[in-house]
Amino acid sequence: MKFEAIELLSNNIIETEQFYNNILDIKTNSKNENEVSFLIGTTKVSFQKSAIENPNYHLAFDIPNNKLEEAFKWLEQRTTILPVTDDSQFSSFEAWNAKSFYFYDNNGNLLELICRFDADNQSDAAFDSSSILFVSEIGIVTSDVLTTATGLISQYGLEYYAKQPKTENFAVIGDETGLLILVTPDRNWFPTAKKAQAFEARVQLSTADRAQQELHIKNQLDK
Repeated sequence: MKFEAIELLSNNIIETEQFYNNILDIKTNSKNENEVSFLIGTTKVSFQKSAIENPNYHLAFDIPNNKLEEAFKWLEQRTTILPVTDDSQFSSFEAWNAKSFYFYDNNGNLLELICRFDADNQSDAAFDSSSILFVSEIGIVTSDVLTTATGLISQYGLEYYAKQPKTENFAVIGDETGLLILVTPDRNWFPTAKKAQAFEARVQLSTADRAQQELHIKNQLDK
């Protein structure tokens, strides 16, 4: 699965543009008074102006799997990297064969740079913003994870992620290049103490056997 485009909400379009331009060194793709968008790797990420108080999301971005420490050093000079444990800022997902680190953008979105070691995406280039490959994860907050998951799988022709067993409050749909992370609102967004919240979003996704489809993540606690 591939995320072609993602549309999120933001209280402050101007500050959002400044963060992605200045901190992540990602150029503005397009903008007007109500929207700003960026091409982050191969995924178009747009922020729509909203009056909703503090809308925030979780997104992960894939980077070459030989660039984790280099990416960390590049980003820690630009913004604060969040702690994962008392003595480390790196997360390790053994079942997924992946490692990552986390930070916030100006909106309070929990962002993640992740290396998936089963992917064939090594790079010899020095790490910079152009090394970010694509959005590979987006969080979906729902009061009924398994019912929502069943609906998404049926509607969009998807499958549960083979490396992650599903539970009543956590499930992952998709594959190595695109994952929908379904959680209940009683869970914290790892590795923080911040509770997951549901906010409206739109996702344009494609799969190997289906053309581009739109997933509308609603503002309520449902799919």
